[in-house]
Amino acid sequence: MSAPAPSPLAIVDAEPLPRQEEVLTDAALAFVAELHRRFTPRRDELLARRAERRAEIARTSTLDFLPETAAIRADDSWKVAPAPAALNDRRVEITGPTDRKMTINALNSGAKVWLADFEDASAPTWENVILGQVNLIDAYTRNIDFTDPGSGKSYALRPNGELATVVMRPRGWHLNERHLVDTDGTPVPGALVDFGLYFFHNAQRLLDLGKGPYFYLPKTESHLEARLWNDVFVFAQDYVGIPQGTVRATVLIETITAAYEMEEILYELRDHAAGLNAGRWDYLFSIVKNFRDGGARFVLPDRNAVTMTAPFMRAYTELLVRTCHKRGAHAIGGMAAFIPSRKDAEVNKVAFEKVRADKDREANDGFDGSWVAHPDLVPIAMESFDKVLGDKPNQKDRLREDVHVEAADLIAIDSLDAKPTYNGLVNAVQVGIRYIEAWLRGLGAVAIFNLMEDAATAEISRSQIWQWINAGVEFENGDKAAPELARKVAAEELSNIRQEIGEQAFAAGHWQEAHDLLLRVSLDENYADFLTLPAYEQLKG
Repeated sequence: MSAPAPSPLAIVDAEPLPRQEEVLTDAALAFVAELHRRFTPRRDELLARRAERRAEIARTSTLDFLPETAAIRADDSWKVAPAPAALNDRRVEITGPTDRKMTINALNSGAKVWLADFEDASAPTWENVILGQVNLIDAYTRNIDFTDPGSGKSYALRPNGELATVVMRPRGWHLNERHLVDTDGTPVPGALVDFGLYFFHNAQRLLDLGKGPYFYLPKTESHLEARLWNDVFVFAQDYVGIPQGTVRATVLIETITAAYEMEEILYELRDHAAGLNAGRWDYLFSIVKNFRDGGARFVLPDRNAVTMTAPFMRAYTELLVRTCHKRGAHAIGGMAAFIPSRKDAEVNKVAFEKVRADKDREANDGFDGSWVAHPDLVPIAMESFDKVLGDKPNQKDRLREDVHVEAADLIAIDSLDAKPTYNGLVNAVQVGIRYIEAWLRGLGAVAIFNLMEDAATAEISRSQIWQWINAGVEFENGDKAAPELARKVAAEELSNIRQEIGEQAFAAGHWQEAHDLLLRVSLDENYADFLTLPAYEQLKG
């Protein structure tokens, strides 16, 4: 390993945290600084390229498979590296942030994999960023327990052989970490902070446990962004002295541009690729963002009306399974976001049946696994995949050669009969305000109306408000989507929340800030690329 030198990085505007010195060692910061020096310039170029590509979509209102990479798609000889034993069976994956209680519960959940999330399920306060790293180190060294101060209930890890395999998700390329800057005052990309600290401290430790440093890569928009990650992995493995190919990465296909480059993304990461995942809400958000000025044929109906059986979503998921299995990679399905009610058995019964039907469909379509947001859903999803897989760890041998998806199929939004509704607007405002308020308090995964919401659902909510207003949508009740209507609905929601929780709780929260921020990103003529960028400016800590 390279000898640690004094780090050129400085910690700024951050209150000291208990045990932060265990994570922010000179050696770890020197590694992150080297990642920043080598790779941030390319990150910046790729973000500029995103803007250029978006401008091209605005001009043409279309997308196609890339002609310059046709030879990679046509070459049937290449495959991704075989899955390591700890990642070969992924039939159920649970997702969640890395707070102490969630870390224990997720590892104990019975799921095969835990997506330990520093991204959409985590608001990036300095405390969440650093103590999340502490919690994962403690989990791997079995120095973790938790007692709930409210209930007095204690939580502890099960034996190692019963714990889920961790796949860690760093922040996307677009987000910076304002608390860690170089000598010029330039912030380090959040992706490199999250990846760098985790990898530096845990890569060898995980190998000693019979696992490895495994990652989910979010918000990827092109194979060139996957190539950047691959170069990061190659450098990092050499730096700490572990074998090349030890890192494994699963890429979320949650942007519409990445859907046209699935094979190329796997090819760029082929020595480190573990699979692709179908991320529904971010995918819809990306469609709205990229085709927001494409006219009526790109207007999405209410988000809950866009199910995975919609023709363009079906094309996306079937192409994902076909692509992964053609190249020997895992295909991981979407999220079951339902949060069981402790009070209403009937609500649970209906929701569990929907979850079961969704997971049955994924298993029968050829997916090798799928996501849930709550431990109570693990057995339901497990049963769906057990029925199809039996004792097999996956179904990568199901090549789905019957699938033929044309470029136009992925953006055939107008194949849906559903239309935006007034209730859909109300729901978008409700979810947007309630989620943003929690995020500003440092919570990234929030139960709202019995669903686990994260930043992706807030993004689709505000994007739909923006799109419906700019497309002049008329709702079934005769109301027209307009700024005044959005303001009226938002004011009513704010009043309802005040009545629901009481004056004291309302005053203690960030409700007015959340209301104002939602309206800002929903009504501004200049569409913000990510809600979390202006929200981060208001995030304390």
